[in-house]
Amino acid sequence: MHYTKKLIGLAAVGILAVGCGSGDSSGTAVTPAADSKPDTVEETTAAPQEAPLPVAVDGPQKDVLTSSSDAQLKVLPKPDSGAPFTEKVEHKLQEQVLSRVKVPGKTSAECPDGVTQKAGAVSTCNVTYEGAVIPYEVKISDSYKEGGFMTFYNAKPLKGLVVAKAVYDQLFKEYGSRSDASKLACEELPAATAVDFETDSGLTCQFWSKYGNKGDGGYETLRVKPGTYGPRFEQVR
Repeated sequence: MHYTKKLIGLAAVGILAVGCGSGDSSGTAVTPAADSKPDTVEETTAAPQEAPLPVAVDGPQKDVLTSSSDAQLKVLPKPDSGAPFTEKVEHKLQEQVLSRVKVPGKTSAECPDGVTQKAGAVSTCNVTYEGAVIPYEVKISDSYKEGGFMTFYNAKPLKGLVVAKAVYDQLFKEYGSRSDASKLACEELPAATAVDFETDSGLTCQFWSKYGNKGDGGYETLRVKPGTYGPRFEQVR
């Protein structure tokens, strides 16, 4: 931010004595005109630059997999065919989280009251990924018939998941090839954080732009937001 300090000069009023002769000689006072203004001195100081964030991002993250079906994103052992329905759902929810973030990590899942197998029934489950808890809503299909061979259901996450490695990777993908962006960096993010969808996570990244700092060159700040299939960035204006 530019700022300008104005130093107001002091106008000194002097008395100029003219003549020193006869008694009809008098002194003449010289004063500034009524509408005159004192001289001013402008001092311009460059705006302080924002400090770079601590985690430099200079390439893709090797732990972020390219395919959501990669074998490293599978949860083993898989429940056998005779396992309780709730156990099968808990297993699938863990794999669903892993396939969304595409970063291997420690997971667990629990449906505290089980999953009710009735048409249109809604149950609540919680999936944990690297310490972050994502609540899920599990709804059984309205067409469910008791005793059927298969049970169809829809699993909906109620919160988004912000994963540090996925954020670093996405930042490089979006800004690494831009001609107006360099020095990509983020704050030191937690391994994983559960956040309401489309809200500001409170986490930030940045890039250096020649258009930043009002055109003088500087860092641009990016807010990190969770998306359905990965992190999103919103530039702070």
